[in-house]
Amino acid sequence: MAATIRPFQDGELARIKEITVEAFDGVSIDRNIEDRFGMVRDHDWQWRKVRHLDQDVDREPGGIYVAEQEGAVVGYITTWCDREAGIGHIPNLAVDRRWRGQGIGRQLIEHALTQFRTVGLTLARIETLEQNAIGRTLYPDLGFEEVARQVHYCLALDTTHDADT
Repeated sequence: MAATIRPFQDGELARIKEITVEAFDGVSIDRNIEDRFGMVRDHDWQWRKVRHLDQDVDREPGGIYVAEQEGAVVGYITTWCDREAGIGHIPNLAVDRRWRGQGIGRQLIEHALTQFRTVGLTLARIETLEQNAIGRTLYPDLGFEEVARQVHYCLALDTTHDADT
């Protein structure tokens, strides 16, 4: 059964943050940083990751959609449009683990792509980590093509680093 995809409502932010923390465990740069360096300024990776949703809400709240099943929010997608460049961005996408494998992530992306086409954009952009097996499979299956790989580095600033070594 297909989920109902609808615009996000302000009162649902706590729920999508809850889905985010569960869904991004093991597939988040913030989690990777914490695994390597520990908590930063007494904040865990979940705190840092859910702040991205606050930024998404601030940037383009009308570009956030939720998936609803049985009256409950079970997933979401955040989007924003760079109309001048003609590119639609998908910074965050997550589905509650109890509802995965039922095509809800695919449905959310397809909804976002329809919205991008409706406003006349030329391209859609989404990113994933190498360790995110779902994203690495789903995105190409929807027609996305890999255009680049990026490596993220982190340096603890409380240590001395000799550039000559």
